[in-house]
Amino acid sequence: MSKAPETDPAQDTPDVRGPKHHAVGLPAVTSSLRHINDQAGLKRGLPLLRDVNQTGGFDCPGCAWPEPAHRHPAEFCENGAKALAEEATRRRVDPAFLAAHPLTDLADKSGYWLGQQGRLTTPAYLPEGATHYQPVTWDDAYGLIAAELDALDHPDQAAFYTSGRTSNEAAFLYQLFARKLGTNNLPDCSNMCHESSGAALAETIGIGKGSVTLDDLHQADLIIVAGQNPGTNHPRMLTALEKAKRAGARIATVNPLPEAGMQRFKNPQTARGLAGRGTDLTDLFLQIKVGGDLALFSILNRLVLRAAETDPAAIDRHFIDAHTHGFDDFAAHHGVGDESGDAAALADAVERTGLAAEEIEALLDMVLTANRIVVCWAMGLTQHRHAVPTIREVVAFLLLRGNIGKPGAGVCPVRGHSNVQGDRTMGIWERMPDRFLDALGTEFDFAPPRDHGFDTVGTIRAMRDGDVKVFFAMGGNFVAATPDTAATEAAMRRCRLTVHVSTKLNRSHVVTGARALILPALGRTDIDAPGGREQFVTVEDSMGIVHASRGSVPALSADMRSEVAIVAGLARAVFGPDDPVAWEAFAADYDLIRDRIERVVPGFDDYNARARVPGGFALPHAPRDGRVFPTATGKANFTVNPVTSPEAGPGRLLLQTLRSHDQFNTTIYGLDDRYRGIHDGRRVVLVNPEDAAELGLTDGAYCDLVSEWADGDRRAPHFRIVHYPTARGCAAAYFPETNVLVPLDSVAETSNTPTSKSIVVRFEPDSSGALPS
Repeated sequence: MSKAPETDPAQDTPDVRGPKHHAVGLPAVTSSLRHINDQAGLKRGLPLLRDVNQTGGFDCPGCAWPEPAHRHPAEFCENGAKALAEEATRRRVDPAFLAAHPLTDLADKSGYWLGQQGRLTTPAYLPEGATHYQPVTWDDAYGLIAAELDALDHPDQAAFYTSGRTSNEAAFLYQLFARKLGTNNLPDCSNMCHESSGAALAETIGIGKGSVTLDDLHQADLIIVAGQNPGTNHPRMLTALEKAKRAGARIATVNPLPEAGMQRFKNPQTARGLAGRGTDLTDLFLQIKVGGDLALFSILNRLVLRAAETDPAAIDRHFIDAHTHGFDDFAAHHGVGDESGDAAALADAVERTGLAAEEIEALLDMVLTANRIVVCWAMGLTQHRHAVPTIREVVAFLLLRGNIGKPGAGVCPVRGHSNVQGDRTMGIWERMPDRFLDALGTEFDFAPPRDHGFDTVGTIRAMRDGDVKVFFAMGGNFVAATPDTAATEAAMRRCRLTVHVSTKLNRSHVVTGARALILPALGRTDIDAPGGREQFVTVEDSMGIVHASRGSVPALSADMRSEVAIVAGLARAVFGPDDPVAWEAFAADYDLIRDRIERVVPGFDDYNARARVPGGFALPHAPRDGRVFPTATGKANFTVNPVTSPEAGPGRLLLQTLRSHDQFNTTIYGLDDRYRGIHDGRRVVLVNPEDAAELGLTDGAYCDLVSEWADGDRRAPHFRIVHYPTARGCAAAYFPETNVLVPLDSVAETSNTPTSKSIVVRFEPDSSGALPS
């Protein structure tokens, strides 16, 4: 086990090698064990690897990929092992650490250094004007928050953020607390990722969740993976894709960058993966321009409809007539009966996608010979101004051939955080429907507020404008995760009080309101035993399966509390002894929370019993389960989506932000991006060599990235240029370092999601004045 770093390593002098063409294998195994040993030690860490994602164990605090019915003894990935190592670390941020590090010192450190210091072990308070955080009792912390909330002019001057790790039980209590206080200001991390998916899916199929199960992936004839990098962001998905390939599926990958995981997968659970070649996954790689996916699916739909004019079997007319609405308008938009616009439409698609017409035709051939199609996607589709129309067009593509509500087919938005979907199910949303609020009010005998609250972008604007004065975060790293870093940090500093429920230090703890609190929480790996009685929580994975999670290692400090206990204690302090909600009973026995969830949230009948069944239970999904579409029309809706795509202009490129392989969301595990060939550094920008030649960008030189928006430029200085096989006209760089470039007001239509995947940038000489260190 190693100690936390004392100095902050340089991140601007990477060792750049060529990108890999395969993923996982033995290097992933050795990396996993190294991280476990460095942080937790093998004695503490190896049993965690045995328990993670197993029935009777705990859910990985990383991504939301589901577990198969028959689980492997090692049901985890490399990045899951890194997440466990970080959470189960023996390193501690204790009162001595806080006393030794003034806030100014911590504010100068990178997110990597802060996270490496260890687990938060005691509540900490930063008084107004103070130089250091100092220990505080839980009762005093609750009292400070209660007093500040009581001093507000109205409850909407507070906002309650949630990260996607929060359990169902904690999330349900948290939203109950906020709504009893009188506000729907419940922004969450989904506002920044799959909000676009939820908006598009709710409109078109009636439920804002994916419709497939793991079995559907295994049974598919064709899987299209668009705007997603499973090898880094959802590595266990590669196992499902490998199984589908061996069953005969073909895979088309649509992405601006070639990613190693989708090229060849070396499954470390097989001899072929460890010692052999592994499995080639992608049959057709379409290196699309950033933001060109709407144009691709639009031309596909036009070509499928044109094929149906000579071969009626090209579309599923029976399904369309029985289960959909709006087909005639959709077909007219795509030129059915009038071929005069076909050539222009194809030429426009070629221009917007950067693909050759022959590549589009190759994908069409795969589509027309596949009876069962799944489309998977992630942030590459959701973080554009036209994200919602793009996903609506994806749905239409599936509806045309009846690929929703049958085995081996459907929509698969792959969620990034382990319970982000469950938190929304529990009511973490600023716009929950009246039927939920009615049920909540009836169950707890109060009148929930009805005015919609602030989402993430709205919360930043409200803090900026002085309309939100108390910011409370249940997990996450709000300052680092959000767009327009300078604007967000300035907004946070305008608050009277900022509170973060956290397991480890992060940037949001050093960008504070006038006063600040850090409340140390138990993690997924920690045993949760209030009063000596062990409890479990539940989570919902990306495919709507709810299952139990039980920690298995003792917490590092008795001063850590579960998120459930934190919410319950705060609620009692705020509402007083006469509040009829049994907060203390909830904190002592999570079964009581699940009893109340059962009476409020549809689909949770017999919750406590079913949560104890190994593997959990599937929530109802009407389109998947019976081709019932609970939309405004009562059917699945075709929509008309005029084609658009982002344009950079002369001398500019379209920048997408992305993760490195040593990263999960804003948590930085290390400074390597092994599959892309970047080692010991993060301040890099990946540029196609031909674009670099045209713009005069020398490999290895340093530059500033400057984004352009109506209210002015934004600058990210001192990035090393790396010539890389990106799509022409496109560049890529890591977040959160480049979040500073994303304008707060550059958001997706309808969903209000920041457009972090299509930022117009120009390149200017390095303004830092610093030599690479």
